Amino acid sequence: MKKINKDKFIEKIKDLCISVNYDLSKDVLAKIKESKSKETSDLGKNILSQLIENAKIAKKDQAPLCQDTGFVVVFVELGRDIALDFDLQEALDEGVRQGYKAGYLRNSIVKDPFNRENTKDNTPCIFYLKSTAGDKLKVTITPKGGGSENMSALQMFTPADGIEVVKDFVIQTVRNAGANVCPPSIVGVGIGGTFEKCALLAKEALLRELGSSNKDPFYDKLEKELLQEINKLGIGPMGMGGNTTCLGVFIKPHPCHIASLPVAVNMQCHSARHGEIIM
Repeated sequence: MKKINKDKFIEKIKDLCISVNYDLSKDVLAKIKESKSKETSDLGKNILSQLIENAKIAKKDQAPLCQDTGFVVVFVELGRDIALDFDLQEALDEGVRQGYKAGYLRNSIVKDPFNRENTKDNTPCIFYLKSTAGDKLKVTITPKGGGSENMSALQMFTPADGIEVVKDFVIQTVRNAGANVCPPSIVGVGIGGTFEKCALLAKEALLRELGSSNKDPFYDKLEKELLQEINKLGIGPMGMGGNTTCLGVFIKPHPCHIASLPVAVNMQCHSARHGEIIM
């Protein structure tokens, strides 16, 4: 059985927390640059130029892309041939704690939804564990900002409602979000599963690389249709108007109950931060 060194693991989580907040993913930056060349609004072009410059400055000066450095969401894939002699939640939290302190990243987490006392170290993180074959440990981190999370939505439809009602729900969610998600946004859509599963599917969908196609032709077509309709809304970069409201729509389906059609929309801002390590 392969063993993972706890201190080395914590160090890697620390470094990853800093790097994802400083360095915009290459696929996101490339899509913003591509969108700028197609943007019809002069103000929209100017804002996209500022987003590109912001990413350049953040990387060069090693500073956060955004003041909201997010709630740290972690996806862990643990190989069955790995023996861990430490608690994953504790180790992940320690890595987050060290990373947010060393990186001068804002502490945004409160201990309780109502007393609002800050934990002062951006912990705890939220993590999801998946068992996989082999001896690899893969950790994906995505800090999720409050603005985009607040504008996300979930709806329990019935199968009789049909696909057009689902499409309208996704588009209306983006319309309601307006400038509050700091567009151009990325839209993750979870369809199926249960009440809580479809929300997780929507968040997982956001991890897909921009420019990639859905492996299922049906959902690939639906993603393209939704992206086209969303960009017709005219919200534009940072809500100032234009045809670049959304950079991509990603759908992740799952089997569901014969009586249910759950749909969740998880909004993501233009600072779509995520990164991974493999040990």
